[in-house]
This record gives sequence, C-alpha cells and structure tokens, in this order.
Amino acid sequence: MLALLSANAAKPNFVVIMADDMGYNATSAYGGWLKTPHLDRMAREGMRFTDYHSSGVVCSPTRAGLLTGRYQERAGVPGVINADPKVPDHHRGLWPSEHTFPELLTQAGYTSAIFGKWHLGYRKKFNPMHHGFNEFRGFVSGNIDYLSHYDRMEVYDWWDGLKAVEEEGYSTHLITRHALRFINENKSRPFCLYVAHEAVHSPFQGPASPIQRGPKKNRGKKKTPVEAAYVQMMTAMDECVGQVLDKLIELKLEKNTLVIFCSDNGHAYMGGPEGYRFPLRGKKGTVWEGGHRVPGIAWWPGRIKPGQVSDEMVISLDLMATMLDFAGAKPRKGHALDGVSLRPVLLGGGSLGQRQFFWKGQAMRDGQWKYVASPKGGGLFNLKTDLAESMNLAKRHPARARRMAAALEAWKRDVANGATPQPDYDTASLNK
Repeated sequence: MLALLSANAAKPNFVVIMADDMGYNATSAYGGWLKTPHLDRMAREGMRFTDYHSSGVVCSPTRAGLLTGRYQERAGVPGVINADPKVPDHHRGLWPSEHTFPELLTQAGYTSAIFGKWHLGYRKKFNPMHHGFNEFRGFVSGNIDYLSHYDRMEVYDWWDGLKAVEEEGYSTHLITRHALRFINENKSRPFCLYVAHEAVHSPFQGPASPIQRGPKKNRGKKKTPVEAAYVQMMTAMDECVGQVLDKLIELKLEKNTLVIFCSDNGHAYMGGPEGYRFPLRGKKGTVWEGGHRVPGIAWWPGRIKPGQVSDEMVISLDLMATMLDFAGAKPRKGHALDGVSLRPVLLGGGSLGQRQFFWKGQAMRDGQWKYVASPKGGGLFNLKTDLAESMNLAKRHPARARRMAAALEAWKRDVANGATPQPDYDTASLNK
C-alpha cells in the first residue's frame, strides 16, 4: 500500500483547458486589447508559445488529434461532425478502437474527466465514457445555447456520462464548477482533467443574455450585441482559468500539476472582430496561419520557470506525448504518435529540432517555411520574415516548393493508409 501511495505521489496531475474559436491575438496575454488577467498571469508565471498550432482548422478534427496524439485523418475525422442527422457526417465519430490519452492515463493509475464540449460523435457509442474518461459532464454537439443547452438543431444536449440531464446555469460556469469539484474530489490521487470550453464559439451569449434556443427562448427580447457578448464570454472563461489555478494552489497541488491552455482553431469571423487574428492571414476553416496558429500557455510552478516565451514549433498533437512522458506511460504498440513530448522545452529550455506540420492535406510547415497547395493564392512563404503570408516565394525557390509539395502528397498517402473507416451514409436515404 505504501509503495502504491508513493508511486501515485510521484505522478503529476494534468489539466488541459481548451478554448473554442479563440484567435491568436484575442487575449491580452498575446497583445490583444481584450483584458484577460488570469491568462496573463498564467503566461507570466509559466511559458507562452508564439508558434503553437492546432492540428485542425475546425472543431472536431483538432479534438480527435488532441485525444489520440495523432493526425485526426488517421481516426477518420478530417472535418466537422455535423449536428444535422440528415447530413452523412453526423453519423461519424471517434471510434472506441482509437487509443486516447485518458484511456492510457487511466490504465496508469489516473482518474480522468472531461467537462464541456465533446464534438466527436453524437451517437452513444462515441461518448467520452467509452474513451477512458471516468466522468463526463457537458455536451456532444459543436455548440449549444449557453443557457438553455439546446444545440442548433433544437435538441437538448447536456449530459452526465451516458444520460441527458437537466442542469440550470451558464455553460462556462457549469464547466468550471464541475472542474473545481473534480479537483477537490481527486486531490489525493493523480488525475487528468480536460476542460473543454464552449467559449468563445457562437451563439454569442453572456451570462445575462436572452435564451436563443429551446422552448424557453426569449422571443422578442433583444440579443446582446455581439461585441459585448464576446467580451462577457471571454471574461467568464478567463475567470475559469483563474479559479482552476487558485484551486490547485489552495490544495497545494500546483507544484505537481501541469496546466496547458490552448484553442481548437483560429478566430471565426461570424460577427467577431478580425483584430483577434491580427496580423495573421485567414480564419477558422482555412489553412492560413489565422486558421491554426493559436494561443498556447503552459503553467507548472516549480518546474516551468516563470516568464518564459518559447518560439519552438508546437502542435496540439504534442500534448498526449507530453502527458504520457511525465506520467511514465507509453503509447500502445503499433499506435505511434505524431506528436512529441514537450519536456525538454518546458523544463530545460531545450529544442525540438526541425519539425514538419500538416493541415488538411492542403498545407505543410517545414521549419520557417510554409507551403500552401491552392490554385487560388497558394504558394511558398517564409514565416520568419512574413508571418502574414503575403509574399509568395515559390518562383524564387522552386526546388523547395516542389520538395514540400511532394512531402505533402506523401503525408496524405501515409495518413490514409490504415485510417479508421467511417460509415458512408446515403443522404437521400436519410431524408426518407
């Protein structure tokens, strides 16, 4: 028993906090005008990444990549899983046969939970409870009304494990409440907590905004202006970050807990200010930097030196490898990860070396160089001197452009080989 307690005490806790549709420059921690004091504090006390990327450019793919540590194409989740049951993609999801970080950490003695957004399958067979999580409270759709918890198809979507449950409250506050409870309940054993916020995804609603979906929608009541609602949403989420950090400190867990904050993709226009992605080109859904270069902050007092800024190339796929490394766990045999452990960067100021990243089979990164395969405005860009991707250098460096185009095609073949098959539904039959 003493040996078991000693082994558990040596295992660090993990908290992954993921924002939704949060642009690179949306927070004051990254120079934005919107004040986020708790994220600022997290960056001040930890490490801020300037070159952090989501593996996808929309919700579901990035989440599949995060959970598996592999490009989402390998799991058969290259695009958004749609809320409309008449659309074939609605019936797809992250199959239980995939190996996830909560699964492997649970096997290594951890208690794991997810609170918030799942968006990796609407059917119960895709539920988080089948992926190694011991607890799930949240929603399976891409977004819900923050107050009534109905999705865009007017379906109620708030779950406790495998059961839909009634629970009143603003979704950001509920997610936070359950996260704090979970930390309290598991303070004496190693835990892995995935806090998957809905904010700042549409619908744009602050805590006092009118209900927009469901039987209690406030017909005739004016919606909160988008900009005002956006600020309220960001503020509520930022406060959540602060409450999580404070809870860890209160329980004296901060020196044994790695906390990572990031976003699932870049800023979506949808009424929000374009300045939240400045100076980047593109937006959510595109393979330009504005679609996938996002905030990334790591916090671990006593282990990560405060006030560090890292220019290392980092991607959301790295989080699984990092957690397994610190936990002393390994990926499943035959399930090689695409991400790498960030340990040398987080703890020692080390380098990850030259890296290559890929997005949607349409773009790739090789060190400072980025290649975008598009007949309309694609090309080769040097991000070291042109972060805005405004100067196509393909004609100046044709050999490099050809090499990167060939590498992109090779990657597409690689991820397609052995990819998890998804059901192929006939849209016409679904309409019957």
